[in-house]
Amino acid sequence: MILTNAKLVLDDEVIEGSLQVREGRIASIDPGRSQLPEAIDCGGGYLLPGMVELHTDNMEKHFTPRPGVAWPSLPAFKVHDAQMISAGITTVFDAISVGDVIEGSERINNLNRMAQALRECRERGLARADHQLHLRCEVSHEDTLNNFVTLAERHSPRLVSVMDHSPGQRQFADIGKYRQYYQGKYKLSDSEMEAFILRQTEASRRFSASYRQQICALCNARGIPLASHDDATASHVAESHAFNMVIAEFPTTREAAAAAHGHGMAVLMGAPNVVRGGSHSGNIAAHELAREGVLDILSSDYYPASLLDAAFALAQNPDNGYHLSQTVAMVSRNPARAAGLDDRGALRPGLRADLVWCAPQGGHVHIQHVWKDGARVY
Repeated sequence: MILTNAKLVLDDEVIEGSLQVREGRIASIDPGRSQLPEAIDCGGGYLLPGMVELHTDNMEKHFTPRPGVAWPSLPAFKVHDAQMISAGITTVFDAISVGDVIEGSERINNLNRMAQALRECRERGLARADHQLHLRCEVSHEDTLNNFVTLAERHSPRLVSVMDHSPGQRQFADIGKYRQYYQGKYKLSDSEMEAFILRQTEASRRFSASYRQQICALCNARGIPLASHDDATASHVAESHAFNMVIAEFPTTREAAAAAHGHGMAVLMGAPNVVRGGSHSGNIAAHELAREGVLDILSSDYYPASLLDAAFALAQNPDNGYHLSQTVAMVSRNPARAAGLDDRGALRPGLRADLVWCAPQGGHVHIQHVWKDGARVY
């Protein structure tokens, strides 16, 4: 396959040229147009590497489309897969939450269903994207450690993040924002909310430090990459670095992001944060970290289509000082490297032909086609 008349977004520049695919790999990249009649004309649009998503909880909403509704596993997973591919995401680390702040929540009930569906679709060749398991460990939940050990043995996660959503710290250092988020989400009365805060504070005191240490030790022994979550201070980052964490997910302050960057950890922020212009939790905005030069990776988090839009939005903002090659790397090469994947994430001969053909239209980046291993999947 030959793709021509395209703006090829390479590691350090954007060139007008052609790209050839052979046996699922990028065979060559050449400037100028191909004159071969079988070449696919990209109409001057952009050709990007397939995007790599490290942290999305998009799968959950398809397993429980409404409260109390458990959708059949394989159809739910396949719809999620199609949504990711249609957003140009060819490698997906599906973030499944181990532990939750609410006892008996659908998130906990869906744990094994989601992990099993991911595994079955991979084994049966039903997925269009390459799906990997990311276990998000809520260390303030009593059952998290046992559930993590069981899931890790059965399903071989490729990424693990450690989080503590207790009130008054990290993501919810502002207790008012904590009340607003959880009271609104779970429709709690004022007295129920106060009791909820007390329970979560006590659970964090009992379990968080021990579970964080044990989960990180297990991951380090098995060579599973680790990510911190919502670090807010330099001391949080120092602790994460001491546990050999290589990714800093959603640092909540400029101080924490700069400290993580200084330790060589890849700083990950939400693409919805870029598109919306700020954090829904009132924490540091991603575009502010971009201006500081300490933003490395974007994640679509809860909205898959945000990833591509955010990469183009950052490149188009002159205040950031990033060009398109750098912002596309935030959604392709950088997350691939952070997760230990060296066979994808860039337009380079020898790498997997995971490709996205797209073009900006009316403030949005429209995707024409997506290829995975050289085969068109969208």
